[in-house]
Amino acid sequence: MTNLQEAVNIPMIKKSSYDKKIKISAQHINMSASKVRRVIDQIRGRSYEETLLILGLKFMPYRACYLILKLIYSAVSSNNMHFNEVDLFISKAEVNKSSIVKRFRPRARGRSYMIKRPMCHITIELKEKSKSLLDQSII
Repeated sequence: MTNLQEAVNIPMIKKSSYDKKIKISAQHINMSASKVRRVIDQIRGRSYEETLLILGLKFMPYRACYLILKLIYSAVSSNNMHFNEVDLFISKAEVNKSSIVKRFRPRARGRSYMIKRPMCHITIELKEKSKSLLDQSII
C-alpha cells in the first residue's frame, strides 16, 4: 500500500486558461497497464460526479480504482480556475506502459527465477462542458 500512496503523491497538474481543461498525470505506478486500462475504459467520457460514483462505491473491485479516484479527486480539488464540478467530464484518459522492474527469486537446486514487475503512466484530462453542449443536452 505504501508504493500506491507514494505514486499518487507525485501528480503533475497542467492548467491552461484558454482550453478550460485540467490535465493530471501520475508516473511510475507499480501496476500493469492492462489492469489499469480496464478501469480507465469504463470512466472515459463520463461526468465527474458519475466517475466518483463508479469508482467510490465499490462497483468495480479493482486495486486501480482507488488510485484513479484519488488522482481525479486531487486534480479537481487543486485547480485554480474554479470549475463547476457538475460541468466537468473526463475528455481524455490514457494509460501507457513504463519500465519493468526485474527481480530474481531463488528456486530449487540453485536456480533463480525472474519476476517482472510492470509499471505504467496514467494521464487524465478533465474538461468543462461548454454552454452550447449543456443547452443541447437539455433539449
